[in-house]
Amino acid sequence: MEEQPETTRTQPTTDPDPTTTTVDTTTSIEEPPPPPPPQISTTSTTSKIPFRPRKIQKLSPQPPQIKTQPRIIITRPLTFQGEIEKAIRHLKSSDPLLSPIIDNNQLPTFDSFHPPFLALTKSILYQQLAFKAGTSIYTRFVSLCGGEAGVLPDSVLALSTQQLRQIGVSARKASYLHDLANKYRNGILSDSSIVGMDDKSLFTMLTMVKGIGSWSVHMFMIFSLHRPDVLPIGDLGVRKGVQYLYGLEQLPRPSQMEQLCEKWKPYRSVASWYMWRFAEAKGATVITAGDEASGSQQQLLPPPESQPQLLDQINNIASIG
Repeated sequence: MEEQPETTRTQPTTDPDPTTTTVDTTTSIEEPPPPPPPQISTTSTTSKIPFRPRKIQKLSPQPPQIKTQPRIIITRPLTFQGEIEKAIRHLKSSDPLLSPIIDNNQLPTFDSFHPPFLALTKSILYQQLAFKAGTSIYTRFVSLCGGEAGVLPDSVLALSTQQLRQIGVSARKASYLHDLANKYRNGILSDSSIVGMDDKSLFTMLTMVKGIGSWSVHMFMIFSLHRPDVLPIGDLGVRKGVQYLYGLEQLPRPSQMEQLCEKWKPYRSVASWYMWRFAEAKGATVITAGDEASGSQQQLLPPPESQPQLLDQINNIASIG
């Protein structure tokens, strides 16, 4: 048998010298070295893509913002010289149906004026009462305050509910008077602020007072402040006059009054005055008793054979205002 060549394998020696190593020569497979990291070119790309610097816009300094005040439309009261005549000319041209009514009646007058607090107090006292009964209570009330000049917020607050009830004022109305006086004392209302408010703001503020409803505010604005463009949409006399004027089958609803009377602007107060006269001429009798915030307490009666004149009722309203 042929002798197999001996495979020489070098065994590591047991020499404790750590510097001597023996390498196994039978198989030696070396792993390829890892690929070198990609070379990052230090050359800037700006040489290929031109850099376009952004334009820096210089902003001019902003001017200071000026707060604009809401536009205030100044209206002249109906007591201003020549204002009634101006209103008559406007109403005749804007609504020819009013011309014969205006020609058949005297010019309206708006001469009465009381300080707003006194006028509002008087309006509350007359609510739900006939004019004669309201006048009697109002006279006693003024005596408690020491005269009309003494009807002031502090003097009203000094009167107890019991004192007011002794002169015929109901407990509910006493609370209304005290609420009005408290709003004056707290600065929510004042005579000067009431006179200076526009119609919309005034309506909002006054209806916040207990016992003062929309009808009372409208009457106050027309007959006390003499505002020219007030339409009492809830007043039965005005609504009845509008029904007669335009030949409507039914009494117009308050929501319809604004649209029907749009052409009367800005003198709807004067046109309303003529509607009261027109309703009287047609034989309608409206008993007006004011309101207690819940709405007007008016009653429309059929024309009797002998009816009280609506002219007196309007004058009574003016006296309250």
